[in-house]
Amino acid sequence: MSTPAPEDDKLIVLARGALARAEAATGASVRDGDGRTYAGAPVVTRALTLTALQVAAATALSSGARSIEAAVIVGGDGLDPGIGLVTEISPDAYTLITDLKGSVVSKVVSR
Repeated sequence: MSTPAPEDDKLIVLARGALARAEAATGASVRDGDGRTYAGAPVVTRALTLTALQVAAATALSSGARSIEAAVIVGGDGLDPGIGLVTEISPDAYTLITDLKGSVVSKVVSR
């Protein structure tokens, strides 16, 4: 995989930070259409289960974001249901999947 752009590096750092703070297996972050960033870790309770990407995207939406430009999942895979949420919000968005060290493993392009 190629080296991510500097703005995507920031998303990787934010996602890794969310993962570490929550002591979780995955972390995620998104950049909205205005360049604001949001990060999240998985939520698992009896009443609610969200992936890290779903948390990050929902945080963006609840903060007034109208679109998502890019997303990152650290320690996850291309089957994350949050990718569908990102695609629904912004069909032109892309999602980078990285390993736990932040090296890009794959890129999922919505369209």
